[in-house]
Amino acid sequence: MSSNLSRERNRAFVITGLGVALLIAIFLSPFASSDPDGLDRVSQDLKFEDKAAEEAPAQKLPFYAVFEEYALRGVPEGLATPLAGLIGTLTTFGLAWGIGKLVVRNSSSSSPDYEAPSSSDNPEPPLDR
Repeated sequence: MSSNLSRERNRAFVITGLGVALLIAIFLSPFASSDPDGLDRVSQDLKFEDKAAEEAPAQKLPFYAVFEEYALRGVPEGLATPLAGLIGTLTTFGLAWGIGKLVVRNSSSSSPDYEAPSSSDNPEPPLDR
């Protein structure tokens, strides 16, 4: 019974976390700063931004035709960033969830020597409280 309760709590935790991540990705992403970040800012400050590769490696990826920077191509400007956030969050969640399922399945099947203790292994009766 506690296993079902634990499973339900885990499910509620994951759904709540995914919901919060989606809310942030959809509703707060349009308010992100348009100032350059990270390496873009450093390259501007140190004056080597013009030395970037003519064709960036990211442009060769299959999803480059769909996404540009942090926005979805071919969508009205007001929706492009929130939709990209929605797709990115769901994709990341799906990949993490799938990898987690594979790792848990492989780790449980790779240790056949372990046997869960059964109630017959403990001859002492439970204590009354």
